[in-house]
Amino acid sequence: MKTTLEIPDIIFRRAKSAAAERGIPLRQLVTEAVQEKLRTTSQPKPWMAHLGKLKPLRREKKQIEKRVAEAFEKIDRELW
Repeated sequence: MKTTLEIPDIIFRRAKSAAAERGIPLRQLVTEAVQEKLRTTSQPKPWMAHLGKLKPLRREKKQIEKRVAEAFEKIDRELW
């Protein structure tokens, strides 16, 4: 299938150069790059599996932050 893409000049030049260094057509380099990107983006990163799981604890977090702030507002004159 043919399509038209708008690629910034600097990236186009780098891609064309990389394809020439590999001895492959630019079309093949772009196809491989898109395939690799699709492969890596379809699999979630391991660290993202836990993203958002602490959302229910927002209220508790605010309470803890409030208590920490209150504790640090008090100055122990003996230490100063």
